Amino acid sequence: MTRLEPTPATRDHLLTPGVVLAATGGLVLVVVAAALLQVHRGFLDLEVYAFGARTLLDGGHLYAADDPATGLPFTYPPFAALLMAGLALLPLPVSAALWAATGVLALALVVHVVRPDLAPWAVLGGCVAALALEPVRETLTFGQVNLLLMALVVVDLLGPRRRWSGALVGLAAAVKLTPLVFVVLLLGTGRRGDAARAVVAVVGAGVVGALVAPRSSWDYWTSVLADPERPGSPAFATNQSVSGVLARALGGPAPTLLWLVVAGAVSLGVLALGCAWWRRGDPALGVGLAAVAMLLASPISWSHHWVWALPVALVLLERGPRWAAAGWAAVFVLAPFWLLPHRDDAEYAWSPAQQVVGSAYVVAGLLLAAGAALALGLARPARPPSPSADD
Repeated sequence: MTRLEPTPATRDHLLTPGVVLAATGGLVLVVVAAALLQVHRGFLDLEVYAFGARTLLDGGHLYAADDPATGLPFTYPPFAALLMAGLALLPLPVSAALWAATGVLALALVVHVVRPDLAPWAVLGGCVAALALEPVRETLTFGQVNLLLMALVVVDLLGPRRRWSGALVGLAAAVKLTPLVFVVLLLGTGRRGDAARAVVAVVGAGVVGALVAPRSSWDYWTSVLADPERPGSPAFATNQSVSGVLARALGGPAPTLLWLVVAGAVSLGVLALGCAWWRRGDPALGVGLAAVAMLLASPISWSHHWVWALPVALVLLERGPRWAAAGWAAVFVLAPFWLLPHRDDAEYAWSPAQQVVGSAYVVAGLLLAAGAALALGLARPARPPSPSADD
């Protein structure tokens, strides 16, 4: 990463022929793929979202029962179920096609905002290439919300500043709490007004959820959120977080204090690097590092949560050494933990070498942070603070 150089923080526009072309081509491909995947019982998470939305519309308790079709629980705040209400009104094949198509729109938008210099054909090519990344594939086939949340954060942080800047980060955090990390990034880079708007958006969404579903809201914030077993076993191979690494190494969930110390120290260090690169004039790398910090810190970071591998790859391809970009992409294309024994607690029997391979995304994130720290030490003096920063 020694060739990383700062780039201007401004983004002049969002809607260009590149986005339109990529979205049009992607929509056709993904809508067809959605119909085919539905035959093979894809979109499990989308079914859970629809179950949560139906439960909310029917006045039921969001967390009292699991989705009967998949056996999986709804794990997001009530506000998220409210946003997903439309899914309850459509047949699953239709909602799956629309959801997947929207994910590709988000994918195209992320590619364009992170690399606004790309020509339309290159944006489309970037979207097609991104489908090779395991997190992107898994997000689309499960019907996950990851691409949409990533697009909200990327547009808010890397797009042009607006009066409501910060609100989209808050909206993403209202759906899934982990994007709160980006509020800390805003504070660390001097955008205090944007951070305040993000917090207001989160709180406002929580109030709306409480008004619509008071009992579910109370249970979510007082018990469901703190339930470590609800999302799944932290030791499962696809949990690519510090918590997952510790659980697999220790033969069971790590003690809370140990997890807080290790994950906290690692994630705060990576987040500090993100703030430092942002202040040096490279907000795209800063956001990518903050996303890695978020994923490392979360108790559960399933492999499909690592869709943030895409914007990091775009940054490395533009400004890092090509071998680093190729190595980073290869990890997320191959997803080597799938090659190891998994399920039924097989992860507890992994050898030391398998532990490393089985935590490939975590290792990649740590190597990225190490390279960014080295490049930061070798970089030219920081640019003057951006005039867009809050006073």
